[in-house]
Amino acid sequence: MARKKTITRDQILDAAYTVVSTEGFSRFTARNIAAKMNCSTQPIYLEFQNMEDLKMALIKKVHEHLANDIFPVVHTGNKVNDLVLNYVGFATKERRLYRAMYLEEYGGGQEMQEFSSNYYKSLIQAEPRFKDLSEEQIDSLHMGTWIVATGIAALMSSGIIQPTEEKIVRLVEETMDSILARKEPIQIS
Repeated sequence: MARKKTITRDQILDAAYTVVSTEGFSRFTARNIAAKMNCSTQPIYLEFQNMEDLKMALIKKVHEHLANDIFPVVHTGNKVNDLVLNYVGFATKERRLYRAMYLEEYGGGQEMQEFSSNYYKSLIQAEPRFKDLSEEQIDSLHMGTWIVATGIAALMSSGIIQPTEEKIVRLVEETMDSILARKEPIQIS
């Protein structure tokens, strides 16, 4: 008679999410995740091939959370400004998770960068005022906006600065205007 699974994939992902959002990826171990569920590590390895597989599933879960619950929230009606405000809001409200996903060496850095880049580009391409931009201009716009948003997010999540939404929007718009006025695209790599 087969034993019934008592711990589901979703429960494991929820426990992993809790570990990373409160303690970061330095504590992302099978033991720590199992401890959150009051069980052995066995259910983790029954559901996931290894910890890297669990990490990728967790990153996907965070992507879905950001794409569905965080990034689309409307503040100003301008999708790019709203995205920046929501990104900064995520960094300040969920400090530990933000740092783990975007800034930690063993976090989701590269995957988060690609996710955020694709999300940003889809917003830009849907905006009529940006419809004639080249791929290089869109890349430049993304990089400039990303640097400004990440700087604000990091400084705010550390409690160093507390700009108003209006100041953040003005800084983003000035950055975008400056980038669009350039003859040569910004190349950072």
